[in-house]
Amino acid sequence: MKKNTLTRDNIWLKEPEDHDFPAAQDYLELLFEPDLAHEIVEKLKKATTITKKSKDILRASRLVLLPETNIHVKENLKKVGKNKKLSPILLVRGHEELIIADGYHRLCSSYYLTEDLEVPCRLV
Repeated sequence: MKKNTLTRDNIWLKEPEDHDFPAAQDYLELLFEPDLAHEIVEKLKKATTITKKSKDILRASRLVLLPETNIHVKENLKKVGKNKKLSPILLVRGHEELIIADGYHRLCSSYYLTEDLEVPCRLV
């Protein structure tokens, strides 16, 4: 897909997929007690999907941009090239930085497509 034809609607699904929430909980249980991780995921399930620019999400998370050669980033870029949509990302406000509970590789992929395109996400 050419960069000048990229839009939020042809790259992203409107809502997260069901399997994104257990993946987010697995990750969040590394940062929080399991009960709190579960509570956060329940809030993510109920949250409204909003949009934010990939460059802003990456900056707020303080994570490094993964290289285009990363296997998961590469697979997501191929997926978009085949007109398959990516799932919105799941975000949690941390004390000092934004936590990407699920979707780090998708975020990096979207950044390579265009850093200014708005990314659908759930934020709690």
